Amino acid sequence: MEADSYEQLTSTEITALWTSYINDTAIACQFKYFLTIVEDEEIKALVKHAFEIAQGNLKTLTEIFNKEKYPIPYGFKLIEDINVNAPRLYSDTYFLNYLHHASQIALQGYSIHLSVSVRADVYSHFSECISQLINFLRDVKELLLSKGLYIRSPYLPIPDDIDFVKKQSFLKGFFGERRPLIGTEISNLYVNFQRNAFGVATLIGFSQVAQSQEVAKFLFRGVEIAKKHCDVFGSILKEDYLPVPMSWDSNVTESTAYTFSDKLMMYYTSSLIALSIGFYGTSMAMSPRRDLGLHYVGLTAEIALYAEDGANIMIKNGWLEQPPMAPDRDELIKNKIN
Repeated sequence: MEADSYEQLTSTEITALWTSYINDTAIACQFKYFLTIVEDEEIKALVKHAFEIAQGNLKTLTEIFNKEKYPIPYGFKLIEDINVNAPRLYSDTYFLNYLHHASQIALQGYSIHLSVSVRADVYSHFSECISQLINFLRDVKELLLSKGLYIRSPYLPIPDDIDFVKKQSFLKGFFGERRPLIGTEISNLYVNFQRNAFGVATLIGFSQVAQSQEVAKFLFRGVEIAKKHCDVFGSILKEDYLPVPMSWDSNVTESTAYTFSDKLMMYYTSSLIALSIGFYGTSMAMSPRRDLGLHYVGLTAEIALYAEDGANIMIKNGWLEQPPMAPDRDELIKNKIN
């Protein structure tokens, strides 16, 4: 195992490490700000733990990069990308729900990173990340439950017996009578609503404290898009008389003071868009009813265009750090013959 740790990193491994480093520097900045504002002692303990996990991850990642003599990504800096003295922008309830959503997303990401990792030290790192997050997520859920803040998905009746699909109308959704939603469709609609509702609150706060007018407009456009997506998912759930999750808009204060750098907020927003595209793709694959697939295709196209506009803003301002990439063979050959 020791010898394996000195094998050259594969493209998937270095990309996983690079992405994790950027992400951990970003969330470390956010957690540092949360720590200066949060008042609830139970929530504060979890935020502190999350900050310590991110710092520990960065230490391990730095050691691997140094061992490989690989340039350490710039990422985000506590002294550059947050104002720890800024007034409160979000409520303590928002912080707790942020920990919940962030942990779920990170757990999925680390699972993918682990599945493509071969080298012993890289595999060990992502395995440890997952182990830490499993325990941390349990603590977050228990605190949400104890405070009456955990929003459960709808319950389904227990069937009298097993059954099988007998008609192709099971797939229909455009014309005529539509069948009720199945469990996987309900789960995805419900979770996608929750993610967008939380995104609305996040982007409202971001747009209030953005320094650039261009960035503020972009972020507020995201608010409108996320609200629209909530309306779509909510209306489908209501058709089957299913409950719709709550919104989080009231968890944002009226602060307009500089809190996070525009670079950090644009990165965070771009990451959320990329995740949404992935979640919608998975949801579409798990939704046999054709009308749902059409909804996901349309919503994905909308946020893909939004993502491109965000990338252009980041490139223009020099905020988009270049990820690991293959050598440009054509350019190397041109330089050789010219």
